Amino acid sequence: MKVYETGDIRNVALVGHGHSGKTSLVAGLLYSMGASSRLARVDEGATVTDFDDEEIARKITISTAVAAGEWNRKKINLLDTPGFNIFINDTKASMAAADSALVLIDGVAGVEVQTEKVWSFCEDFQLPRAIVINKLDRERSSFERALESVQSFFGRTAIPVHLPIGSEKSFSGVVDLVRMKSYTYTRDGDGKGKEGDVPADLADAAKAAHEALVEMVAEGNDAYLEEFFDTGTLPVEHILDGLREAVGQRRMFPVLCASALHNVASDLILNFAFEYFPDPATRGPWKGTLNGVEKERAVKDSEPLSAFVFKTIADPFAGRVTYFKVVSGILRNDANLVNSRNSGVERLSHIGTLLGKTINPIAELHAGDIGGVAKLKDTLTGDTLADKSSPMTYPAVQLPEPSIAYAISAKTRNDEDRMGNAIHKILEEDQSLRFYRDPQTKEFLLAGAGQQHVEVIVSRLKKRYSVDVQLHAPKIPYRETVRGRADVQGRHKKQTGGHGQFGDCWIRLEPLPRGGKFEFANEVFGGAIPRNFIPAIEKGIVETAEKGFLAGFPVVDFKVVVYDGSYHDVDSSEMSFKLAARKAFKAAMEQAKPALLEPVMNVEVQAPVEFAGDLMGDMNGRRGRISGMDTKGGTQIIKAHVPMSEMLNYQNDLISMTQGRATFHMEFDHYDFVPGPQSEKIVAAAKAAKTGEEEEEE
Repeated sequence: MKVYETGDIRNVALVGHGHSGKTSLVAGLLYSMGASSRLARVDEGATVTDFDDEEIARKITISTAVAAGEWNRKKINLLDTPGFNIFINDTKASMAAADSALVLIDGVAGVEVQTEKVWSFCEDFQLPRAIVINKLDRERSSFERALESVQSFFGRTAIPVHLPIGSEKSFSGVVDLVRMKSYTYTRDGDGKGKEGDVPADLADAAKAAHEALVEMVAEGNDAYLEEFFDTGTLPVEHILDGLREAVGQRRMFPVLCASALHNVASDLILNFAFEYFPDPATRGPWKGTLNGVEKERAVKDSEPLSAFVFKTIADPFAGRVTYFKVVSGILRNDANLVNSRNSGVERLSHIGTLLGKTINPIAELHAGDIGGVAKLKDTLTGDTLADKSSPMTYPAVQLPEPSIAYAISAKTRNDEDRMGNAIHKILEEDQSLRFYRDPQTKEFLLAGAGQQHVEVIVSRLKKRYSVDVQLHAPKIPYRETVRGRADVQGRHKKQTGGHGQFGDCWIRLEPLPRGGKFEFANEVFGGAIPRNFIPAIEKGIVETAEKGFLAGFPVVDFKVVVYDGSYHDVDSSEMSFKLAARKAFKAAMEQAKPALLEPVMNVEVQAPVEFAGDLMGDMNGRRGRISGMDTKGGTQIIKAHVPMSEMLNYQNDLISMTQGRATFHMEFDHYDFVPGPQSEKIVAAAKAAKTGEEEEEE
């Protein structure tokens, strides 16, 4: 591929709900541009952008891929993004590199849950965008119904620039409402539209749609509006200019038609991208910091060199592969750049343009272009690489915390030795994962956006790195506390052949509010206990509380006051008072109404309105408390506080209840008391487990 100037480059993200046809459309666009030799199908596992083994097996996009092509002596970088909720964080992270977006809508289903989410991502990044109603060749597809769905969610500024010719199996082309021409296609998928006049049976509908489009264009420009009132229309060149301006300012969102499967209208979509979408420089400068001071950097070749890393892939053969966008300057092979995060120097050898998993070598990349490079040492997603004379830093995309965690363990000792290293390589690739050890349960936890997300990682560990692991539901990190007060004595006395052991303390134990953790106070007067023994008393209480009283879970949210005691000049020691404190704490727990606490999660569910009743009933069945409800378009947002123990299998249940059309996110909120019946079961199970462990040791 030749080197392109900034003005001849377009960076377009294809976003939308899962199965809306993004990967198939990218395949059609690449075939039309000649970047691929045949029209690849997702079902065949042969598309350029779904190249991962898991993507091929599951027939869904899991990770964003980039593919570059040439069209009319210009270059377009296509970003094929995931559309399912559990992988949607990768979509958001990658959209930082895009300058515009095509939002795909299923011609049968219309706007879906993730359509709204990716639309909000486009708003966050202020991306100009167009809407592609895809799959118009499918049975039960309807352009009119899909358009109604689009306009009900996104408003009247989502306006058609195409009308379909035919419907369902007879869908064969589109009418271009700007130039009032028709383009028809053969079903062999060559993607070459045959230009003609508007079909007679569509003449009235096309005329009405053209007038609506012209009126919308005129509304945003005073000169065009005056011309429209004078003549009742606008010339084509003014429609083009007005539409380009409106798209760039995000005042209008043109609606296009397509069938990705049969490559219908892919050439028109490419023409649209270059005609109406902005190039990287027109899009505007990037905001960042330079030496701690906020600064803007124009997307120009003349500016100091800087590049933003928006994605990292852990390839078992090529090593770490880094995807970046050249924000400013000209990046040439073997450039030495500074990583602004760690001040390390990276040499970018063998840079190239991206075509799925292939990096095609290129001599240089200009400002605004997207490229890839292998084997950088310490550069990760979200990092900035810049000229050392002007170390600009661009902010990384902030992703939500994982919603669910699973305990993970290696199947064999050999797997255990290699598991940590393999997981950390995958963590470099997927910024929405977390891997950590729970300090209470001692389990290693792998946290992700959902069960399927974590299962994909487990599969990758086996296929890429030959590491076999198994998942378990995590142990719930219960806590213990007290509801009442207690006033007790702890006395330790032991006589041996030499010096004895003597420690005596009186303590008062009382509850603290949730989140109060632990407080210790010394109110001993008159030297009843020497000051040097007080820390030993506190240490004895802390160590005993850590081991729990009811079921072996740490005791929290309590206060201990030591206020009296006695000592022996010879037999008293720190150990004696530590043991006395242990006895005192256990005695106090018996009297202070001990209770179990469980983690309660803040849960937010987004689903179509028709499922709201079932979802709230299910939440109540999980001991959840509804804390708020909101409706946005056709989506119901339900917020609730639910015990963690009730949410371990929620994702599968949610898919069943909503046909996979709902999403949820949860995060820890607070601890609360476990109801009596559940508490008794937990205590009994903990005691049984402890008995079993003791028997095994014997």
